[in-house]
Amino acid sequence: MDKVLLHTCCAPCSLSCIDPLREEGIEPVAFWYNPNIHPWKEYEARRNCLLDYAPTIGMEVLVEENYGLREFVKNVVEDIDGRCTYCYEHRLEETARYAAAHGFTGFTTTLLASVYQKHDLIAAAAKRFGEMYGVEFVYRDFRPNFRAGNQRARELGFYMQKYCGCVFSEADRYQKQIQRDIKKFSEEGK
Repeated sequence: MDKVLLHTCCAPCSLSCIDPLREEGIEPVAFWYNPNIHPWKEYEARRNCLLDYAPTIGMEVLVEENYGLREFVKNVVEDIDGRCTYCYEHRLEETARYAAAHGFTGFTTTLLASVYQKHDLIAAAAKRFGEMYGVEFVYRDFRPNFRAGNQRARELGFYMQKYCGCVFSEADRYQKQIQRDIKKFSEEGK
């Protein structure tokens, strides 16, 4: 197969995907398009980690720069708990569109590596957009490589994020602490 566009959410997740694809004779080209990642410093850290790593393994990276805080929030505000659907669909549609417009024969995504993501939803959206844009969705279940990929990322000194990417997932990350603080301060106020 010719080059495949690999939507890449971060360098750590890419470690679960690149070698298996290369072992099949597929040369992935990383595609950075993640307008869901907030705040800016998080977005920048993830993007720059990928850009620093890719040359060390001879992988091309294409950057579609879009820090899309306002657009992301506008599109999920009515259903914050269901935000992942918009997030996956928006990024995968842009990946399929870009792949078709730039002569790639297929595309896939590092989102398929995470054990924390909604795998079936991701695969269904990618398949639909592949058909819509006339480019093959290269489905692989990269989840079995997830823990080893994260361990390798730590060994390489990669920036390791602590949440999915959006500002709402960051709030979810701190929810237990927030609840403890609410309890603490309400008891102190009595």
